[in-house]
Amino acid sequence: MTRTEEFQELRPLLFAIAYRILGSVTEAEDALQDTWLRWQAVATRPVSTKAYLSAVVTRVSVDVLRSARQRREEYVGPWFPEPLLDDPYQDPERAAELSDSVSMAALVLLERLSPLERAVFVLREVFGFSFTEIADAVERSETACRQLAVRARRHMAAGRPRFEADTKERERLADRFFDAFMAGDVDSLRQLLAADVQMIGDSGGKAPLFASEIAGREHAVPVIALVADRFARAGVRFEAHPVNGRPGGVFRDPEGQVLSTVTVDIEDGRIRTIRSVVNPDKLGHLGPVADAWALGREASGVE
Repeated sequence: MTRTEEFQELRPLLFAIAYRILGSVTEAEDALQDTWLRWQAVATRPVSTKAYLSAVVTRVSVDVLRSARQRREEYVGPWFPEPLLDDPYQDPERAAELSDSVSMAALVLLERLSPLERAVFVLREVFGFSFTEIADAVERSETACRQLAVRARRHMAAGRPRFEADTKERERLADRFFDAFMAGDVDSLRQLLAADVQMIGDSGGKAPLFASEIAGREHAVPVIALVADRFARAGVRFEAHPVNGRPGGVFRDPEGQVLSTVTVDIEDGRIRTIRSVVNPDKLGHLGPVADAWALGREASGVE
C-alpha cells in the first residue's frame, strides 16, 4: 500500500480526532493537510501508521487549539463549534462514544478543558487509544496522561445532562418540534419545550439574531413564533438533517443557500436546549451561504 493509500484509509479517523479537539471543520481540514505534509517527509516508515498519524494530527491540533484560545475568549457572544452534518469515521464498537462526543453539548463542554486534557480525553474516551499511545501523541508520561484523563472525565461528567432520550424518541420529539417551529404553532411549542428551555445562538456578531441567549419557555415561545413568521415571509425553508449527531437541520433561503443550522437537546421528554449557528464564517463548508442581513430586511419589509 502506498503512503497516499495509507493516509486516505486513515483520513476519516484523523479528521474525527482533529474535529473533536478543535471544534472546527476548517481547522480540522488544515490539521489534516499539515499531517499529510509531515507524513510525506518521513524517511522511515513507522511500525504503526495509524499510531503515527494519529499522534501527528493530535499534536498539530493541540498547537492550533492553543493559538485559537485567545480568539475564542474574545469571540462576540456564545461560541459553538462549526456544525458537522456527517461524521466520516464510523466504528460500530464505539458508536455511542463517537455520537456523544461530537454533539454540540459535548463539544461546548470540551471547551472547558485545557488543550492537553481535551486531547487525552478524545483519544482515550472516544477512540479507545492506550495510554502508551496517548503519551507518545501528547509527549507526556503515561502517569501524567492518566491524571489528565481523570481531570477531563470529572469536568465532562459534571456538565452532562441527567437523562437523555433514546434515538427514536429524540427523533420523534424533534420532528414534532420543527413542524411546530415552522408553523409557528404556539400551543404545540408550549407542550414540547421544557419550562427552563434555553435558546442560544452563535452569530459572532456577523449575522442578525433576535437574541443570543433566551431562557425559559414563556420567553422562547413568542420569539420562535416571530422567527417562524419572518422565515415564512422570506421564503426560508427547513431541511431536516442530524447536526453533530443530534436532531437538527439546515435553514436555507429561497435559492437554497445556507442561512443557519439548528440542533436540539432533549431531556426528560422535552426540548431542553435549542442551539443555532448563524455566523457565516462557520457555515461555508456546508455550501454557499445566504446573506442573512438582506434576508432579514426583506422579511421585515425594510428596503
